Amino acid sequence: MNPNGVVVFPSHYSVKETIDRLQAFLLQRGVTIYARIDQQAEVNNTGQNLLPLEFIMFGNPKVGGLVMAENPMAALDLPLKAIAWQDAQQHVWIACNDVIYLQQRFGLPGALIAPLDITTIVAKALE
Repeated sequence: MNPNGVVVFPSHYSVKETIDRLQAFLLQRGVTIYARIDQQAEVNNTGQNLLPLEFIMFGNPKVGGLVMAENPMAALDLPLKAIAWQDAQQHVWIACNDVIYLQQRFGLPGALIAPLDITTIVAKALE
């Protein structure tokens, strides 16, 4: 189920609480939250059913700016994003792009891309 370049973590929290925890963790570290979308509510408003799914977009313009200066196409994946969803077995998951994938995709130096590695952030937010 892991598409190329995506890191998936299990969460012991509901979808909403998973994103709440990530958002709080990011805000405590001065990260900008650009958008948060309750995808389930949006889809359910169309008459379709979707299990809980939330999206969050966030970043640090200082760090992202250096990356985009190196390769403007990196803006396709910046700001950073994460999604949390509940599956049919009522397990909750959270996923984000793998920093190594971003590095390879845009040919970026490791030292430049390292601050975009959000896997540690996600893990700490879910502790």
